[in-house]
Amino acid sequence: MARILVIEDEPALLKVLDYNFRQAGHEVLLAPRGEEGLRLARERRPDVILLDLMLPDLQGTEVCLRLQQSEETRDMPVVIVSARGDEVDRVVGFELGAVDYVVKPFSVRELLLRVQAILRRAKAKTGERRVLQFGRLRIDDEAHRVWVDGAEVELTLLEFKLLVALYENRERVQTRGALLEGVWGMDVEITTRTVDTHVKRLRDKLGPAGDYVQTVRGIGYRFGGDPDMPGSHPD
Repeated sequence: MARILVIEDEPALLKVLDYNFRQAGHEVLLAPRGEEGLRLARERRPDVILLDLMLPDLQGTEVCLRLQQSEETRDMPVVIVSARGDEVDRVVGFELGAVDYVVKPFSVRELLLRVQAILRRAKAKTGERRVLQFGRLRIDDEAHRVWVDGAEVELTLLEFKLLVALYENRERVQTRGALLEGVWGMDVEITTRTVDTHVKRLRDKLGPAGDYVQTVRGIGYRFGGDPDMPGSHPD
């Protein structure tokens, strides 16, 4: 059983989600306003947060940003559930740290499956702690923390997952489609340009270690190179 926090202001949808997730064996917390959702996230530590973008007091983007900025809540997986389905809205959601984006109207069954996939991935990471070292880069897999030359780098949850996916497949080329499937987890109905956007942001944040993420023109990306001397990467 997992604890699911639903931040949504539509009473009918709250009722539907409350019923279906409880039927699936989960504990459900309901918050019709953004501030209340933030409070419940801090106090009740949900395993997954379902977040609407259009709330009466705060924009969902602001809620997502605050969740990412707080040490208490930054590692909580956020699934945005919104009627705003344009690619730019989805890209912004992922850039703010959401792990999935579901457009209204949606299949409740599909949403349940997406949440179950997120929970499985989270459970798989609760085993032995891994601290990965590659040249100037150090990754604490369990704590979701990254350092370059000893200085900690702040990454969103999605950027962290992208970095780990590239590292774990180092020296092997990952296509944009494979990264979308492996990092985002399911078909999120966005173009592969989203991968390029996140890779660029990841490289910028990693500074000199960003050169470990290499572009393979026309195919995708690869993690590799000399760990002691990051080289230039093609854009």
